[in-house]
Amino acid sequence: MAGEGEEVYVAAIDQGTTSTRFIVYDRHAKPVASHQLEFKQHYPEAGWVEHDPMEIIETVKVCMKEAVEKAKDGKFNVVAGLKAIGITNQRETTVMWSKSTGLPLYNAIVWMDARTSPVCSELSGGRTHFVETCGLPISTYFSALKLLWLMENVDAVKDAVRNSDALFGTIDTWLIWNLTGGVHGGQHVTDCSNASRTMLMNLKTLDWDKPALDALGVPAEILPKIISNSEKIGVVAKEFPLAGVPISGCLGDQHAAMLGQLCRMGEAKSTYGTGAFILLNTGEEPTQSSHGLLSTIAYKLGPTAPTNYALEGSIAIAGAAVQWLRDSLGIIQTAAEIEKLAETVSDSGGVYFVPAFNGLFAPWWRDDARGICIGITRFTNKGHIARAVLESMCFQVNDVLSSMHKDAGEAGEVKSAEGEFLLRVDGGATVNNLLMQIQADLLGSPVMRPADIETTALGAAYAAGIAAGVWTKEQVFAGLHKENTTVFRPKLDEIHRKKRADSWYKAVSRSFDLADLSL
Repeated sequence: MAGEGEEVYVAAIDQGTTSTRFIVYDRHAKPVASHQLEFKQHYPEAGWVEHDPMEIIETVKVCMKEAVEKAKDGKFNVVAGLKAIGITNQRETTVMWSKSTGLPLYNAIVWMDARTSPVCSELSGGRTHFVETCGLPISTYFSALKLLWLMENVDAVKDAVRNSDALFGTIDTWLIWNLTGGVHGGQHVTDCSNASRTMLMNLKTLDWDKPALDALGVPAEILPKIISNSEKIGVVAKEFPLAGVPISGCLGDQHAAMLGQLCRMGEAKSTYGTGAFILLNTGEEPTQSSHGLLSTIAYKLGPTAPTNYALEGSIAIAGAAVQWLRDSLGIIQTAAEIEKLAETVSDSGGVYFVPAFNGLFAPWWRDDARGICIGITRFTNKGHIARAVLESMCFQVNDVLSSMHKDAGEAGEVKSAEGEFLLRVDGGATVNNLLMQIQADLLGSPVMRPADIETTALGAAYAAGIAAGVWTKEQVFAGLHKENTTVFRPKLDEIHRKKRADSWYKAVSRSFDLADLSL
């Protein structure tokens, strides 16, 4: 453990779907400096979403440098006191690169990209073929299908695989390989939480599943080594700021948020970002879902530590629908404006918005669904549309939580001191108080928001700090500092809540079988 007298810091790289952040925390896990950069989204065809891997690396460099400068301005000696860096990342986003040149062989295919729908249809064995071993249904969501598309459709990838020059990874792997030296000895690894999202890892052995690799035709030599979430991986290379600092933790963003929220067995959290992701810690044994959820890793805090598993419900479009209102329709100029606009009306006026832009994830798993907005009348104005967009996030979270309770039973019921179900929330969209109140109203249960809503980065910092000896696991889960939380309590009565839920289900059903309407 670090001595009380010395200046001690732990940092986190939070590489998300639309931006990159670098946050520095003190010994009490309080943020002292941060920097954030957005990067370009590429949409080469309808349903396709890509990122430039080289731009992502550059944003990491810039965010590290600028955060350190801000810390210096605040009189924090981060360069001398930084003990470890943790990484958290957008999951499932898939990169292939050359191990001899270090250059990407194609743009990164983003987790929400739907181009692999034909690949999913062609696979034999049915949608649940890999569920028993890997916990995931066959879906456009997961990395294995994106990898198959790259190997089948990109000549540079085909050649590199044939010449043993190809490396595969999710964004964590790409970052770690570059940060630890790249072509000059970079570490080709992934952590077990990110690996659990590829559809290639056996949930019980935490190793690549040979039958899955054989069935899909994935060569094992292109895959990274799987490690735990909290261990020393390597040190930052000289071409990056903070060279020599150990990288000691790595988790996929939703797993990091779960750790940041300190979710133990039976506790659940929902993160609201580009998508929305609800995870329930189910303890040290994986739980198979029969209600449209995913079995996945929660976290494993050390090579010999027990593995905590989770049930997850993944929602593709949450905050991204707000960005759509801003960027495509021009109804708002900034994302923050949606709260004020939605408050101009008392309800959605009977309007329901289903944001199935590229299909629906949990618990529906419908690639053929497309976005709809129904219930529009001459009375409808942009305030009703804005409110319906916010409600769509909350209805989708409710759908997942309902399935979660059916799968997990009593273990899925998180109780407050008053004996109520309690949903922990985090992510950028939770600053919207109206959204949080709508969530409590439609859920019929309290919603608790921490003072620091960036729990994704915090979870990565916890993992790195534990591995570096800055904190023990016991100290982290006991709470390194006391925070003020905000609790939103439901105000909607049960009769109206049920009517709204029934109308939502009708709206969702009308979004099915629409994928071919544009042809």
